[in-house]
Amino acid sequence: MLRPLHGLMMVLVWTVPAPLTAQVSSSFQVSAQVVAGCLVVGGGSNYGSLDFGSYSALSSGPVSTAFTGTSVTLQCTPGVALSMSIGGGQNNSSGTRNLKRSTGPQLLAYQLFRDAGFSQSLGIDQSVAVTYSDPNAIKLPVYARAQLSGNLPAGSYTDVVQVVLTW
Repeated sequence: MLRPLHGLMMVLVWTVPAPLTAQVSSSFQVSAQVVAGCLVVGGGSNYGSLDFGSYSALSSGPVSTAFTGTSVTLQCTPGVALSMSIGGGQNNSSGTRNLKRSTGPQLLAYQLFRDAGFSQSLGIDQSVAVTYSDPNAIKLPVYARAQLSGNLPAGSYTDVVQVVLTW
């Protein structure tokens, strides 16, 4: 009985199909699209501040300050045309921005500019270009000037303005 089994095994070996050859290389496409834009890093609710400092209630003459921002950085894709507009503030009166005394109705008018020489005014809701050399650390060019009259009541004078960035 060994012989027929041996013959059967031979038949099984010969009936197993041989492996097929396969192609071992191919290609596929890889692509990406980079969209130009800007990013507000560090939160978007407070871009910085303008602080005129402290003065005697009897002080008179112009005072000025520059925009300082420490918690927010603006970043844009290189070449993006960034612009900003600044509203009239909470104490806007007849097209004039004002600081208001926290404990009274007194106002102190101020103006915003986009240059340190105070020659390029930032009108209310006026869109202006923001130029930058480093697309990873963009600073908003905002400067302010007020005229102290020498007869304002002592107190804290404040305003809040809205900045709108577009690109």
